[in-house]
Amino acid sequence: MRLTWQAYPLVLREPLRISRSVMARREAVRLTVTHDGVTGHGEVVTSNYLGLDRAAIEACCAGWAERVASCPDPETLRAELGAYPGPPGVRGALDAAVHDLLGHARAVPVHRLVGAPQPTPVATAYTIGLVPVPEAAATARRLVAAGFSVLKVKAGDADDLARVAAVRAAAPDARLLLDPNGGWSAEQAVRQLDALAPHKLDAVEQPIPPGRPDLLAWVGARSGTPVIADEDAAGPADLDRLAGAVAGVNVKLARCGGITAAGDMIEAARQRDLDVMLGCLVASSLGIAPAVHLAGLARWVDLDGHLLLADDPWTGIGGRDGVLRLSGAAGLGVAPAAEAPR
Repeated sequence: MRLTWQAYPLVLREPLRISRSVMARREAVRLTVTHDGVTGHGEVVTSNYLGLDRAAIEACCAGWAERVASCPDPETLRAELGAYPGPPGVRGALDAAVHDLLGHARAVPVHRLVGAPQPTPVATAYTIGLVPVPEAAATARRLVAAGFSVLKVKAGDADDLARVAAVRAAAPDARLLLDPNGGWSAEQAVRQLDALAPHKLDAVEQPIPPGRPDLLAWVGARSGTPVIADEDAAGPADLDRLAGAVAGVNVKLARCGGITAAGDMIEAARQRDLDVMLGCLVASSLGIAPAVHLAGLARWVDLDGHLLLADDPWTGIGGRDGVLRLSGAAGLGVAPAAEAPR
């Protein structure tokens, strides 16, 4: 088996501002695994929050290349991936590439390969950042006109209440998610959620800084809005302390380590009566596709990372009308945009 990798830039259509940062671009690295003439791809993106830059990604790939070459077949590599040292995001990209390769080798899509329900066309949220209130309202109107039925509004500044009110007025029938990215105190979260109750939020993600599931439980007990743990839910090991504290957890493949790890985390969440959101980082369709194959297992789907790009170098999962649709092709079902269909 052979592992290769290639970096490329991803530029956002417009800067995305959240409570802790502003992002206008990031770098991506495509991992490619080849075996017996069949190829699979996966993608990892840089993240300041996760402490992952291009140099760290490429160093990890270089460190794994010989180990991958010694694997006799993709099934062995898939089984051994959990023991590969390094950042979960890079491991997740290799995991995606192996699943893509196996899917092509067996002529089946990844969701069938892993025994997940076939994802029917599924509505995804679209993220509205910390923009001026009139701009948030205009964006919401545009998205609803395009077909979006789920909107996610970032929070964490002085305009939070006005921004949500404006988005709700512009999208009266949409499901609204709120995401302060840990930007509120517990007391502030309760006050804000109480004030926002008339706008019928579907859920709120990580209203307070991570590290205090007891305070998440305190907020949830005092609010009618379901609380989803995001930054507090890095992997299955976090779920025991979140059970009973929150309504759900945000499973991000880039954070937990890929399709295999996400499937384990989703099963662990269900065993603890926790609902599941599938979330993402800003990435191309290649980076988002692995999670789309698990969308049939989630209550909330927030897989819009590719939709925020000025130019997506991959295609195959849709979403421009607010609905994700797999192509039905083998593997991850995506293709380089210049070569579609694959």
